[in-house]
Amino acid sequence: MAIEQLTMPQLGESVTEGTISKWLVSVGDKVNKYDPIAEVMTDKVNAEIPSSFTGVIKEIIANEGETLPVGAVICTIEVEGEGTATEAKQEEAPKAEETKGAAAQAPKKADRANKGRYSPAVLRLAQEHNIDLEQVQGTGLGGRITRKDLLKLIESGNIPKAGGQSAASSQPAPQPTPVQEAPKAEPAAVPKQAATSVPVHAGDIEIPVTPVRKAIATNMLRSKHEAPHAWTMVEVDVTNLVAYRDSIKDEFKKREGFNLTYFAFFVKAVAQALKEFPQINSMWAGDKIVQKKDINISIAVATDDALFVPVIKHADEKSIKGIAREIAELAAKARAGKLRPEDMQGGTFTVNNTGSFGSVQSMGIINYPQAAILQVESIVKRPVVKDGMIAIRDMVNLCLSLDHRVLDGLICGRFLARVKEILENISKDNTPIY
Repeated sequence: MAIEQLTMPQLGESVTEGTISKWLVSVGDKVNKYDPIAEVMTDKVNAEIPSSFTGVIKEIIANEGETLPVGAVICTIEVEGEGTATEAKQEEAPKAEETKGAAAQAPKKADRANKGRYSPAVLRLAQEHNIDLEQVQGTGLGGRITRKDLLKLIESGNIPKAGGQSAASSQPAPQPTPVQEAPKAEPAAVPKQAATSVPVHAGDIEIPVTPVRKAIATNMLRSKHEAPHAWTMVEVDVTNLVAYRDSIKDEFKKREGFNLTYFAFFVKAVAQALKEFPQINSMWAGDKIVQKKDINISIAVATDDALFVPVIKHADEKSIKGIAREIAELAAKARAGKLRPEDMQGGTFTVNNTGSFGSVQSMGIINYPQAAILQVESIVKRPVVKDGMIAIRDMVNLCLSLDHRVLDGLICGRFLARVKEILENISKDNTPIY
């Protein structure tokens, strides 16, 4: 028998902790590999934690409602057919005089140290394709298996099965050197909020702070504390966009089954402008700025008590119809509590549809570690001067918050000017939906 530890997984980029909202097992319960054992909440997603082993729950360490950092032990499980935990602890690094050949041993030790630390995405892929993770060599930190490792195996067709090896695994090919990501800056200490003594009088309602709200507060505080925010705004004449969309929205809904929203046009325009101004699609990494290749647009989706930011991947490669479909699907999943960790990962720039609740001007807090966030405000009819005459036009404000460590006013001004130009030139003749 061996005692293995299950830890808090990382359920999204920049997620550093999670809160156990509900245990689905008790001490003494028998669980199979991949069975869900607990529900966990972060500021980005609600998810289930699957078991990495088949065995019996030995000890539950984390309490419901407790917030723990990524990698913290949440419970232990007694696994059959493995060496004892004591034996595993007795393995030591090679002594100085034994360093010859130690490099070959290091990956195995790293793999052993990372057993049971598979991410939910890795576990899901392994289950779907019947992959024996014990036979997979990871390219992640410390030999950890990543989702990309499994996708490469699936594409190659050489999938290691339980109880045997694939044809390619009998003589393993050299492992690819993992791409080195830019080092993350050590976060500055975020000041803890002192408890505020607020007098409570008859008729006042005390609302407990939920784990989700607490996580949102922590993430927002970190963004404001670490990123020096600056703000700028342009107003855009979207009269032609409104006329075009309104003329085709009913037919589109009948044909496609979902709405063609104004927001889809804005996301498409932003994605196009990001391709032309890649500096905006960047992140701060301490001693360097990382300019991201992929254009993945995070969209803010609010529920009654939480805010989620699912991601439209490769938005620059999608049509307006494709973007509209993803907006509808991601928003529905967020409000139903069905977002998966992978739905929340990889965002490089955020667009927030603040106009959906009537806002006309706002300053968003940057979605850390991105460098900027764009607020799309309400489209309102206003009298404006056009060609020397006063006319009633459909106008919208676009408000950009930026991380001044990464971006300056000049490049952001040019970016917003380009978004404005794209939106003001949308028409039936030059803007395909499909």
